[in-house]
Amino acid sequence: MTGALASGDFYHDRAKRLTENHQIPFPSGWKANIDGIDLNLQYPAGWERALAIKSAQGVTGPGPRDYPGPAPITAPESRAMYDFTMRSGLNLTLSYHTQGEVIYWKYLGYEPPGSRRVAQKFGGVSRYAVEETPYESGFAGYKDWFIESFNRPGYTIEAGLGESPLPLAQFAEIYERNIEILTLGLSVML
Repeated sequence: MTGALASGDFYHDRAKRLTENHQIPFPSGWKANIDGIDLNLQYPAGWERALAIKSAQGVTGPGPRDYPGPAPITAPESRAMYDFTMRSGLNLTLSYHTQGEVIYWKYLGYEPPGSRRVAQKFGGVSRYAVEETPYESGFAGYKDWFIESFNRPGYTIEAGLGESPLPLAQFAEIYERNIEILTLGLSVML
């Protein structure tokens, strides 16, 4: 048996074990890392609130989705994003998710200069709705942390419609609706 196969079996078996106690199919319902931590609930912007919300919903430990981890920035993937962001001097961030055709642009009462204007431009070119993040989804995300920590715009773009994973047949439309967001994001002067 090759090392790659053995390694793949390890990850598959680990993911399967974490999924067994939940009624979420593997791998299609999976949105956590291999340690059962939801990487978009790992940032120090209302992390405690995210933990409380998810605990109230019955998520109290590692699994296929919605577990914020034992503390912020404990997952290696989140640490890498955190460290990269701290070094990079980004003017804005775009966090891509699937499901909803909506752009979320604000974190709690934080509204960085120019962020609403840019969100409206993104909405105009993509024909996505521009909305404030729903309360129960509005904590511990990368966008939330970026806005709070740097007072610069951050956006979560929910591309496509349906349940993840989205069908590949949506790719062309998602690409067409988002290419101008990406281009604008590179050229925006706040």
